[in-house]
Amino acid sequence: MPKMKSHSGAKKRFRLTGSGKIKRGQQGKSHILNKKSRKRKVSLRQTAYMGSAKQERAMKELIQK
Repeated sequence: MPKMKSHSGAKKRFRLTGSGKIKRGQQGKSHILNKKSRKRKVSLRQTAYMGSAKQERAMKELIQK
């Protein structure tokens, strides 16, 4: 039986921290930036952590090695 492969899209978008949380980038930073304030765009640069509802699914996609 072949190896299970981890989801390549999830590998590019999420990182696992040492404590087991999933780190992700903020959404809404790619286009239509002229109507967003500078303060809002600066806050979108920071990384966020995934909520517990979606964390289980992302873990399954990441850890299928």
